[in-house]
Amino acid sequence: MGERVAVDEHARFVRSLLASLGARPTERVPLDDALGRITASPVESPIPLPPFRNAQMDGFAVRAADVAGASAESSVALPVVGELAAAPGTPEPLIAGTAVRIMTGAPVPDGADAVVPVEDTESARDGATVRIRRSRAAGEYVREAGSDLAAGADVLPAGIRLEPRHLAAAAASGLAELLVRERVRVAVVSTGSELVAPGERLAPGEIPDANGVALVAAVRAAGAVVRHTARVRDDVERLRVELDAAVDAGAELILTSGGISQGAYEVVRELIEPLGAWVGSVAMQPGGPQATGVYRGVPLIGFPGNPVSTQLSFALFVAPSLRAIAGLPPPRSERLPLAEAITSIPGRRQILRGRRTPDGTAAPVGGPGSHLVAALAASDLLIVVPEYVTSLDAGDLVDTVDL
Repeated sequence: MGERVAVDEHARFVRSLLASLGARPTERVPLDDALGRITASPVESPIPLPPFRNAQMDGFAVRAADVAGASAESSVALPVVGELAAAPGTPEPLIAGTAVRIMTGAPVPDGADAVVPVEDTESARDGATVRIRRSRAAGEYVREAGSDLAAGADVLPAGIRLEPRHLAAAAASGLAELLVRERVRVAVVSTGSELVAPGERLAPGEIPDANGVALVAAVRAAGAVVRHTARVRDDVERLRVELDAAVDAGAELILTSGGISQGAYEVVRELIEPLGAWVGSVAMQPGGPQATGVYRGVPLIGFPGNPVSTQLSFALFVAPSLRAIAGLPPPRSERLPLAEAITSIPGRRQILRGRRTPDGTAAPVGGPGSHLVAALAASDLLIVVPEYVTSLDAGDLVDTVDL
Protein backbone atom coordinates (compact mmCIF):
# COMPACT_ATOMS: atom_id res chain seq x y z
CA MET A 1 0.00 0.00 0.00
CA GLY A 2 3.02 2.27 0.03
CA GLU A 3 4.05 4.60 2.81
CA ARG A 4 1.45 5.29 5.47
CA VAL A 5 0.14 8.85 5.67
CA ALA A 6 0.44 10.58 9.05
CA VAL A 7 -2.82 10.86 10.97
CA ASP A 8 -2.61 14.65 11.31
CA GLU A 9 -1.85 15.06 7.61
CA HIS A 10 -4.88 12.98 6.67
CA ALA A 11 -7.06 14.93 9.10
CA ARG A 12 -5.94 18.22 7.53
CA PHE A 13 -6.71 16.95 4.04
CA VAL A 14 -10.20 15.77 5.03
CA ARG A 15 -10.81 19.10 6.76
CA SER A 16 -9.82 20.98 3.59
CA LEU A 17 -12.02 18.69 1.49
CA LEU A 18 -15.01 19.55 3.68
CA ALA A 19 -14.24 23.25 4.09
CA SER A 20 -16.66 24.32 1.36
CA LEU A 21 -19.56 22.77 3.30
CA GLY A 22 -19.22 25.48 5.94
CA ALA A 23 -20.83 28.15 3.71
CA ARG A 24 -24.40 27.15 4.42
CA PRO A 25 -27.48 28.42 2.57
CA THR A 26 -30.53 29.28 4.64
CA GLU A 27 -34.04 27.95 4.99
CA ARG A 28 -37.14 28.72 7.03
CA VAL A 29 -38.31 25.95 9.34
CA PRO A 30 -41.22 25.69 11.78
CA LEU A 31 -40.36 25.90 15.46
CA ASP A 32 -41.09 22.19 15.86
CA ASP A 33 -38.19 21.44 13.49
CA ALA A 34 -35.78 24.14 14.68
CA LEU A 35 -34.24 22.46 17.73
CA GLY A 36 -30.48 22.21 17.29
CA ARG A 37 -30.41 24.40 14.18
CA ILE A 38 -28.26 27.53 13.78
CA THR A 39 -29.93 30.93 13.40
CA ALA A 40 -28.94 32.51 10.09
CA SER A 41 -29.60 36.11 11.15
CA PRO A 42 -30.77 38.06 14.21
CA VAL A 43 -34.38 37.29 15.09
CA GLU A 44 -36.55 40.34 15.82
CA SER A 45 -39.65 40.16 17.98
CA PRO A 46 -42.63 41.70 16.17
CA ILE A 47 -44.37 42.34 19.49
CA PRO A 48 -43.28 43.59 22.92
CA LEU A 49 -42.68 41.04 25.64
CA PRO A 50 -44.94 40.85 27.50
CA PRO A 51 -47.41 42.19 24.93
CA PHE A 52 -49.63 43.91 27.55
CA ARG A 53 -49.61 44.92 31.22
CA ASN A 54 -50.41 41.87 33.30
CA ALA A 55 -50.46 40.63 36.87
CA GLN A 56 -47.41 38.94 38.30
CA MET A 57 -49.38 37.40 41.18
CA ASP A 58 -52.87 36.26 42.07
CA GLY A 59 -54.40 39.05 44.14
CA PHE A 60 -56.19 42.39 43.69
CA ALA A 61 -55.47 45.16 41.19
CA VAL A 62 -55.66 48.53 42.92
CA ARG A 63 -54.46 52.10 42.77
CA ALA A 64 -51.37 52.34 44.96
CA ALA A 65 -52.65 55.65 46.35
CA ASP A 66 -55.79 53.89 47.64
CA VAL A 67 -53.81 51.44 49.77
CA ALA A 68 -51.09 53.80 51.03
CA GLY A 69 -50.47 53.19 54.72
CA ALA A 70 -52.29 49.84 54.83
CA SER A 71 -50.88 47.40 57.39
CA ALA A 72 -51.87 44.39 59.44
CA GLU A 73 -52.85 46.75 62.27
CA SER A 74 -54.63 49.25 60.05
CA SER A 75 -56.06 47.58 56.95
CA VAL A 76 -57.82 49.36 54.13
CA ALA A 77 -61.21 48.08 52.94
CA LEU A 78 -62.09 48.40 49.24
CA PRO A 79 -65.17 47.24 47.34
CA VAL A 80 -64.45 44.44 44.83
CA VAL A 81 -65.98 45.41 41.49
CA GLY A 82 -65.02 42.43 39.34
CA GLU A 83 -62.70 39.57 38.55
CA LEU A 84 -60.10 39.23 35.81
CA ALA A 85 -58.72 35.93 34.53
CA ALA A 86 -55.87 35.29 32.08
CA ALA A 87 -58.18 35.34 29.06
CA PRO A 88 -58.81 37.40 25.92
CA GLY A 89 -60.43 40.78 26.23
CA THR A 90 -59.83 44.34 27.43
CA PRO A 91 -60.93 45.04 31.01
CA GLU A 92 -62.88 48.09 32.02
CA PRO A 93 -60.80 50.85 33.63
CA LEU A 94 -60.55 50.62 37.41
CA ILE A 95 -62.49 53.28 39.30
CA ALA A 96 -60.59 55.03 42.08
CA GLY A 97 -61.31 53.63 45.52
CA THR A 98 -62.14 50.10 44.24
CA ALA A 99 -60.33 46.83 43.67
CA VAL A 100 -60.67 44.01 41.16
CA ARG A 101 -59.73 40.40 41.84
CA ILE A 102 -57.02 39.40 39.34
CA MET A 103 -55.25 36.18 38.39
CA THR A 104 -51.60 35.75 37.36
CA GLY A 105 -51.15 36.75 33.73
CA ALA A 106 -54.46 38.60 33.47
CA PRO A 107 -54.41 42.10 31.91
CA VAL A 108 -54.16 44.88 34.47
CA PRO A 109 -56.92 47.44 33.86
CA ASP A 110 -56.20 51.08 33.14
CA GLY A 111 -56.34 53.05 36.38
CA ALA A 112 -54.71 50.26 38.39
CA ASP A 113 -50.99 50.56 39.01
CA ALA A 114 -50.29 47.82 41.57
CA VAL A 115 -51.30 44.28 42.47
CA VAL A 116 -51.67 43.25 46.10
CA PRO A 117 -50.89 39.53 46.47
CA VAL A 118 -53.79 37.51 47.85
CA GLU A 119 -51.79 36.57 50.96
CA ASP A 120 -51.75 40.25 51.97
CA THR A 121 -55.53 40.52 51.83
CA GLU A 122 -58.65 39.27 53.60
CA SER A 123 -61.88 38.97 51.65
CA ALA A 124 -65.35 39.34 53.11
CA ARG A 125 -67.46 36.20 53.21
CA ASP A 126 -69.58 37.40 50.32
CA GLY A 127 -66.54 38.59 48.35
CA ALA A 128 -67.97 42.07 47.98
CA THR A 129 -65.10 43.76 49.82
CA VAL A 130 -61.44 43.07 50.46
CA ARG A 131 -59.22 44.27 53.29
CA ILE A 132 -55.70 45.20 52.19
CA ARG A 133 -53.22 44.49 55.00
CA ARG A 134 -50.10 45.86 53.31
CA SER A 135 -49.44 48.88 51.14
CA ARG A 136 -47.93 48.52 47.71
CA ALA A 137 -45.99 51.04 45.63
CA ALA A 138 -46.97 51.86 42.08
CA GLY A 139 -45.67 49.18 39.71
CA GLU A 140 -45.40 46.37 42.28
CA TYR A 141 -46.40 42.98 40.86
CA VAL A 142 -47.35 44.57 37.54
CA ARG A 143 -45.51 43.41 34.43
CA GLU A 144 -45.38 46.32 32.03
CA ALA A 145 -45.70 45.74 28.28
CA GLY A 146 -42.21 45.49 26.77
CA SER A 147 -40.49 45.22 30.17
CA ASP A 148 -38.79 42.03 28.97
CA LEU A 149 -38.20 43.08 25.35
CA ALA A 150 -39.34 45.96 23.18
CA ALA A 151 -41.10 45.32 19.88
CA GLY A 152 -38.54 45.23 17.06
CA ALA A 153 -35.66 44.30 19.36
CA ASP A 154 -33.63 41.13 18.79
CA VAL A 155 -34.98 38.21 20.76
CA LEU A 156 -32.25 35.90 19.41
CA PRO A 157 -28.83 36.68 17.89
CA ALA A 158 -27.45 35.20 14.70
CA GLY A 159 -25.27 32.12 14.84
CA ILE A 160 -26.61 30.40 17.95
CA ARG A 161 -27.58 26.77 18.17
CA LEU A 162 -31.24 26.69 19.09
CA GLU A 163 -32.10 25.14 22.47
CA PRO A 164 -35.58 24.77 24.01
CA ARG A 165 -35.23 28.13 25.82
CA HIS A 166 -34.58 29.89 22.52
CA LEU A 167 -37.61 28.31 20.88
CA ALA A 168 -39.74 29.38 23.85
CA ALA A 169 -38.62 32.99 23.39
CA ALA A 170 -39.39 32.83 19.67
CA ALA A 171 -42.82 31.37 20.35
CA ALA A 172 -43.54 34.03 22.99
CA SER A 173 -42.69 36.61 20.33
CA GLY A 174 -45.40 35.19 18.10
CA LEU A 175 -43.01 33.61 15.60
CA ALA A 176 -44.02 30.34 13.96
CA GLU A 177 -40.81 29.71 12.03
CA LEU A 178 -37.17 30.75 12.02
CA LEU A 179 -34.52 31.37 9.37
CA VAL A 180 -31.73 28.86 9.98
CA ARG A 181 -28.69 27.49 8.21
CA GLU A 182 -29.31 24.38 6.17
CA ARG A 183 -27.80 21.23 7.60
CA VAL A 184 -25.11 19.37 5.67
CA ARG A 185 -26.75 16.64 3.58
CA VAL A 186 -24.91 13.32 3.83
CA ALA A 187 -25.21 9.95 2.09
CA VAL A 188 -24.14 6.75 3.86
CA VAL A 189 -23.25 3.68 1.77
CA SER A 190 -22.01 0.47 3.40
CA THR A 191 -20.48 -2.18 1.16
CA GLY A 192 -19.95 -5.92 1.44
CA SER A 193 -21.76 -9.00 0.14
CA GLU A 194 -21.74 -10.38 3.68
CA LEU A 195 -23.93 -7.58 5.03
CA VAL A 196 -27.62 -7.93 5.82
CA ALA A 197 -30.06 -5.63 7.56
CA PRO A 198 -30.00 -5.87 11.36
CA GLY A 199 -32.71 -8.25 12.51
CA GLU A 200 -32.62 -10.48 9.45
CA ARG A 201 -31.89 -14.17 9.89
CA LEU A 202 -28.20 -14.78 9.23
CA ALA A 203 -27.10 -17.32 6.66
CA PRO A 204 -23.60 -18.79 6.97
CA GLY A 205 -21.02 -16.09 6.29
CA GLU A 206 -23.43 -13.17 6.76
CA ILE A 207 -23.22 -10.42 9.39
CA PRO A 208 -25.55 -7.57 10.36
CA ASP A 209 -24.67 -4.20 8.89
CA ALA A 210 -23.48 -2.28 11.96
CA ASN A 211 -21.63 0.33 9.90
CA GLY A 212 -24.70 1.68 8.18
CA VAL A 213 -26.53 2.11 11.47
CA ALA A 214 -23.51 3.61 13.22
CA LEU A 215 -22.72 6.12 10.50
CA VAL A 216 -26.30 7.30 10.11
CA ALA A 217 -26.52 7.86 13.86
CA ALA A 218 -23.11 9.54 13.99
CA VAL A 219 -24.00 11.90 11.14
CA ARG A 220 -27.17 12.99 12.93
CA ALA A 221 -25.37 13.35 16.24
CA ALA A 222 -22.87 15.65 14.50
CA GLY A 223 -25.67 17.97 13.42
CA ALA A 224 -26.02 16.90 9.79
CA VAL A 225 -28.92 15.23 8.00
CA VAL A 226 -28.90 11.90 6.16
CA ARG A 227 -30.24 12.30 2.64
CA HIS A 228 -29.54 8.82 1.19
CA THR A 229 -28.58 5.40 2.57
CA ALA A 230 -27.68 2.16 0.81
CA ARG A 231 -26.25 -1.28 1.48
CA VAL A 232 -24.35 -2.57 -1.55
CA ARG A 233 -23.00 -6.01 -2.38
CA ASP A 234 -19.52 -6.31 -3.86
CA ASP A 235 -20.67 -5.10 -7.25
CA VAL A 236 -18.99 -2.05 -8.78
CA GLU A 237 -21.87 -1.19 -11.08
CA ARG A 238 -24.38 -1.43 -8.26
CA LEU A 239 -22.18 0.83 -6.16
CA ARG A 240 -22.06 3.33 -9.04
CA VAL A 241 -25.86 3.33 -9.17
CA GLU A 242 -26.10 4.09 -5.44
CA LEU A 243 -23.49 6.85 -5.54
CA ASP A 244 -25.34 8.42 -8.48
CA ALA A 245 -28.57 8.17 -6.50
CA ALA A 246 -26.89 9.88 -3.54
CA VAL A 247 -25.72 12.79 -5.71
CA ASP A 248 -29.12 13.06 -7.39
CA ALA A 249 -30.76 13.14 -3.94
CA GLY A 250 -28.76 16.24 -3.09
CA ALA A 251 -26.04 14.75 -0.90
CA GLU A 252 -23.16 17.14 -0.27
CA LEU A 253 -20.96 14.48 1.33
CA ILE A 254 -20.75 10.74 0.69
CA LEU A 255 -19.47 8.35 3.37
CA THR A 256 -18.68 4.75 2.49
CA SER A 257 -17.55 1.83 4.61
CA GLY A 258 -15.63 -1.18 3.36
CA GLY A 259 -14.15 -1.92 -0.04
CA ILE A 260 -10.87 0.03 0.24
CA SER A 261 -8.28 -2.58 1.26
CA GLN A 262 -5.74 -4.34 -0.97
CA GLY A 263 -7.59 -7.61 -1.51
CA ALA A 264 -10.11 -8.66 -4.12
CA TYR A 265 -13.72 -7.39 -4.17
CA GLU A 266 -12.66 -3.92 -2.99
CA VAL A 267 -15.47 -2.21 -4.88
CA VAL A 268 -15.02 1.30 -3.56
CA ARG A 269 -11.36 1.26 -4.57
CA GLU A 270 -12.22 -0.18 -8.00
CA LEU A 271 -14.78 2.54 -8.65
CA ILE A 272 -13.17 5.71 -7.29
CA GLU A 273 -9.44 5.16 -7.80
CA PRO A 274 -9.71 5.50 -11.62
CA LEU A 275 -11.56 8.78 -10.95
CA GLY A 276 -8.51 10.24 -9.21
CA ALA A 277 -9.37 9.37 -5.61
CA TRP A 278 -6.69 8.54 -3.06
CA VAL A 279 -6.99 5.09 -1.48
CA GLY A 280 -4.24 4.21 0.94
CA SER A 281 -3.26 3.76 4.55
CA VAL A 282 -3.00 6.10 7.51
CA ALA A 283 -0.56 5.45 10.36
CA MET A 284 -3.16 4.53 12.96
CA GLN A 285 -4.68 1.46 14.57
CA PRO A 286 -7.50 0.67 14.15
CA GLY A 287 -8.59 2.40 10.97
CA GLY A 288 -5.51 2.21 8.75
CA PRO A 289 -7.23 1.93 5.34
CA GLN A 290 -8.75 5.26 4.28
CA ALA A 291 -9.95 6.88 1.06
CA THR A 292 -10.70 10.42 -0.07
CA GLY A 293 -11.99 11.66 -3.36
CA VAL A 294 -14.69 13.52 -5.23
CA TYR A 295 -17.57 11.79 -6.99
CA ARG A 296 -19.51 13.94 -9.47
CA GLY A 297 -18.42 17.03 -7.59
CA VAL A 298 -19.33 15.65 -4.16
CA PRO A 299 -16.62 14.92 -1.53
CA LEU A 300 -16.36 11.21 -0.73
CA ILE A 301 -14.70 9.83 2.39
CA GLY A 302 -14.12 6.07 2.50
CA PHE A 303 -13.73 4.22 5.79
CA PRO A 304 -12.58 0.65 6.48
CA GLY A 305 -15.14 -2.13 6.75
CA ASN A 306 -14.46 -3.18 10.33
CA PRO A 307 -17.10 -1.51 12.49
CA VAL A 308 -14.80 -0.09 15.16
CA SER A 309 -12.50 1.30 12.47
CA THR A 310 -15.44 2.97 10.75
CA GLN A 311 -16.75 4.59 13.92
CA LEU A 312 -13.36 5.84 15.08
CA SER A 313 -12.49 7.11 11.60
CA PHE A 314 -15.68 9.16 11.49
CA ALA A 315 -15.03 10.52 14.99
CA LEU A 316 -11.46 11.53 14.16
CA PHE A 317 -11.73 12.81 10.60
CA VAL A 318 -15.30 13.86 9.76
CA ALA A 319 -17.14 14.64 12.98
CA PRO A 320 -15.00 17.70 13.85
CA SER A 321 -15.95 19.47 10.62
CA LEU A 322 -19.63 18.56 10.78
CA ARG A 323 -19.90 19.53 14.44
CA ALA A 324 -18.25 22.89 13.81
CA ILE A 325 -20.66 23.63 10.94
CA ALA A 326 -23.61 22.65 13.15
CA GLY A 327 -22.43 24.85 16.00
CA LEU A 328 -21.71 21.91 18.27
CA PRO A 329 -18.77 22.03 20.66
CA PRO A 330 -15.95 19.53 20.19
CA PRO A 331 -16.01 16.51 22.50
CA ARG A 332 -14.24 17.00 25.81
CA SER A 333 -10.56 16.12 25.70
CA GLU A 334 -8.22 15.92 28.68
CA ARG A 335 -5.11 14.20 29.94
CA LEU A 336 -5.78 11.42 32.41
CA PRO A 337 -3.54 8.93 34.21
CA LEU A 338 -3.66 5.38 32.90
CA ALA A 339 -5.28 2.82 35.14
CA GLU A 340 -2.93 0.09 33.88
CA ALA A 341 0.18 -0.39 31.77
CA ILE A 342 -0.20 -0.71 27.99
CA THR A 343 1.98 -1.43 24.97
CA SER A 344 1.64 0.02 21.48
CA ILE A 345 2.86 -0.59 17.92
CA PRO A 346 5.71 1.73 16.94
CA GLY A 347 5.01 4.08 14.06
CA ARG A 348 1.22 4.01 14.45
CA ARG A 349 -1.11 6.16 16.50
CA GLN A 350 -3.10 3.71 18.55
CA ILE A 351 -6.67 4.59 19.48
CA LEU A 352 -7.70 2.49 22.44
CA ARG A 353 -11.20 2.26 23.79
CA GLY A 354 -11.46 3.13 27.44
CA ARG A 355 -13.58 4.09 30.39
CA ARG A 356 -13.19 6.87 32.94
CA THR A 357 -12.97 5.23 36.37
CA PRO A 358 -14.43 6.68 39.58
CA ASP A 359 -10.92 7.64 40.71
CA GLY A 360 -10.33 9.67 37.53
CA THR A 361 -8.09 7.30 35.60
CA ALA A 362 -8.48 6.03 32.05
CA ALA A 363 -8.91 2.25 31.96
CA PRO A 364 -8.56 0.46 28.60
CA VAL A 365 -11.59 -1.61 27.58
CA GLY A 366 -11.01 -4.67 25.39
CA GLY A 367 -8.04 -5.00 23.07
CA PRO A 368 -6.89 -3.10 19.99
CA GLY A 369 -8.92 -5.21 17.55
CA SER A 370 -11.05 -3.35 15.01
CA HIS A 371 -13.93 -5.83 15.38
CA LEU A 372 -14.57 -5.35 19.11
CA VAL A 373 -17.90 -3.53 18.93
CA ALA A 374 -19.00 -4.68 22.40
CA ALA A 375 -15.83 -3.18 23.90
CA LEU A 376 -16.53 0.10 22.11
CA ALA A 377 -20.10 0.09 23.38
CA ALA A 378 -18.79 -0.37 26.92
CA SER A 379 -16.42 2.61 26.56
CA ASP A 380 -16.97 6.29 27.21
CA LEU A 381 -13.69 7.69 25.91
CA LEU A 382 -10.81 7.08 23.53
CA ILE A 383 -7.22 6.78 24.71
CA VAL A 384 -4.78 8.22 22.17
CA VAL A 385 -1.28 6.73 22.19
CA PRO A 386 1.20 8.68 20.02
CA GLU A 387 3.08 7.04 17.16
CA TYR A 388 6.45 7.26 18.91
CA VAL A 389 5.29 5.60 22.15
CA THR A 390 5.64 1.83 22.51
CA SER A 391 4.72 1.40 26.18
CA LEU A 392 3.20 3.32 29.06
CA ASP A 393 3.00 2.49 32.75
CA ALA A 394 0.02 2.78 35.06
CA GLY A 395 -0.21 6.38 36.19
CA ASP A 396 1.35 7.83 33.04
CA LEU A 397 -0.71 10.66 31.54
CA VAL A 398 -2.45 10.08 28.20
CA ASP A 399 -4.65 12.17 25.95
CA THR A 400 -8.31 11.13 26.01
CA VAL A 401 -11.35 12.19 24.01
CA ASP A 402 -14.90 11.62 25.20
CA LEU A 403 -17.10 9.45 23.01
